[in-house]
Amino acid sequence: MSALKDRVIVVTGAGRGLGRAYALDLAARGARVVVNTRPRPADAPGSAEAVVAEIEARGGRAVAAPVAVEEADSGERLLAAALDAFGRIDGLLNNAGAPEASTLHKQTAEEFRANFEVNFFGTLTPTLPIYRHMRERGGGRILVSTSTAGLHGVHGMAAYSASKAGLIGLMRVIALEGASRNVAANAIAPFADTGMTGEYLSPEQAARLSPERVAPVASWLMSPDCPLTGETVTTGAGGVRLAARVEGEAQWLPDGFGPDDLTARVDALKAREAGATTRRAWPPSRI
Repeated sequence: MSALKDRVIVVTGAGRGLGRAYALDLAARGARVVVNTRPRPADAPGSAEAVVAEIEARGGRAVAAPVAVEEADSGERLLAAALDAFGRIDGLLNNAGAPEASTLHKQTAEEFRANFEVNFFGTLTPTLPIYRHMRERGGGRILVSTSTAGLHGVHGMAAYSASKAGLIGLMRVIALEGASRNVAANAIAPFADTGMTGEYLSPEQAARLSPERVAPVASWLMSPDCPLTGETVTTGAGGVRLAARVEGEAQWLPDGFGPDDLTARVDALKAREAGATTRRAWPPSRI
């Protein structure tokens, strides 16, 4: 994809798994990559540096930026890393996140907030200063990592599901407010064999769900040639589809209606397919 040549893109959580695959794929297509991971102790090998070495060994250009994304100044530091190394920034791919395995009734509010700190605020905090810079500069692309958990909810993953759903709402606002300044935003909901999912996959499933079969979709979403904005893309094993916001037809009730009237119409209310739309004006024309 020649449109990515020399584009400068920050990838968070890029030390392994999907983030590493995203960084390598972007670099292979000519992008200059800021590889972000959580900082490591001084005596421990850094995964960001390892990914940078992989990129450079293949003839690409990259720089490491070890920053914890939930830190208050993470966005400013990642922006500075891009500007210092390459003089510009064209994209931010928010991949960093944390898993969860606890049913809601067993959680405390503090545990819930801790998951949000990484999954939601670990996206919002890097995004804000970079988004402002893109608006002032006149364009850019932002991609957030959501999940089908955010679209549909998953048993035993309340905080994760809620944080990923929140990212879809955040992305939609960025797309709406950034449109006049040529800033596009989308969300990706990947299916892949990662440290979060690997123990639940058979060897056959893992082979089909390699991160490398998701990465080209992320690269496309980061390209200026991609026409999408405000969309949520689910992808894995080479399959791609858009997730829709769906409302059914309104059920018009008589004056003085009560709960019994709604119970009588519950089947019609649940039949979203009859009037399904991805975008519906409100209030309807009948009001």
